[in-house]
Amino acid sequence: MPSYEEWRKTIHFYYFLKFSLNVYSMLFSLLGLCVLCIGVYAEVERQKNRTLEGVFLAPAVVLILLGLVMFIVSVMGMVGSLRDNKTLLHMFLCVLCVLLALQALALIIALIFEKTTIKLFQNSIREGIKHYYDDLDFKNILDYVQEKLSCCGGDEYKDWEVNQYHFCNGTSPLACGVPYTCCIRQSVGEVVNTLCGYKTLKQQRETLDGIIHVRGCIHAVNLWMGDNIGATIGICCAVGLPQLLGILLSCIFWNLLVEMSESEDMVDFKILKRAGFKYRELDLSGAGWCMCLPRDGGYLPVPVAESDSWAPDPIRFDLEQEQPKISFKHSHLKSQKAQSGMGMDEVDNRA
Repeated sequence: MPSYEEWRKTIHFYYFLKFSLNVYSMLFSLLGLCVLCIGVYAEVERQKNRTLEGVFLAPAVVLILLGLVMFIVSVMGMVGSLRDNKTLLHMFLCVLCVLLALQALALIIALIFEKTTIKLFQNSIREGIKHYYDDLDFKNILDYVQEKLSCCGGDEYKDWEVNQYHFCNGTSPLACGVPYTCCIRQSVGEVVNTLCGYKTLKQQRETLDGIIHVRGCIHAVNLWMGDNIGATIGICCAVGLPQLLGILLSCIFWNLLVEMSESEDMVDFKILKRAGFKYRELDLSGAGWCMCLPRDGGYLPVPVAESDSWAPDPIRFDLEQEQPKISFKHSHLKSQKAQSGMGMDEVDNRA
């Protein structure tokens, strides 16, 4: 079995990396496009009854930004891998590294300044509770969390006092109460009593046992993450590992393209143009559709060097005449630049 260094020099390794990175980028571009479409649809529906201005309180805006970033970055990687464009691949690699670093930094900051982070979430949730009946997106999310995690409000159940329909000095039938999603279900499948939380905000925690959940949803989420370490680690890995895989693939493929562009049997149009050769003078059979694959023997016929100490200037050949196909080496072009001003006549005279 060939070693990694030997396999790395084969054309199969090049195609494997190219195909893998392209599929990776294509899948994430499709995923980003789906997220973007969902966010746009949700935002259009939200605009009909829009009252919230905060980004945190507008899940549709978060989905739009997330989908847009995913789509643009993935398309950059997909085009770069298809066209073997080192610039796009380098940009794709840098953006992935920056995004992963920002996520890790945000997680570290959230853990270090835990109290500040919790306070920020409390204020955001209280602002959302204030407009609970005006924004259906936030209402559906909070109802789902309160039912699944058996919690009520952000910090505690009394957070519902900030809502105009639930504060105790109001005249609404919901005054001094909490939504039915805060209530404790006695049995599965029972008919939901939407007024089960009536007048509960006036009562103390001890008297509400068996009626509503008094624990706040922020504390419920923290407890769930502490009790389900495996699921928490799995979520972090599901977010970070795909990005790490993209960084690894793009880094290896970019380095491979750099090495290929510096090899002696690569098609380097910039060097050929500086040497005075034109595109029609090249025999590009075997260079692939990207016009970049290496080929044993090179792509341009040049005279055979008479000694290792010098190399003649490239001589323009007429393709209609039969000429031997000899490898075009970068050393010939370098020697041409170093020996500028020395023609073939001068070489013959010296000889």
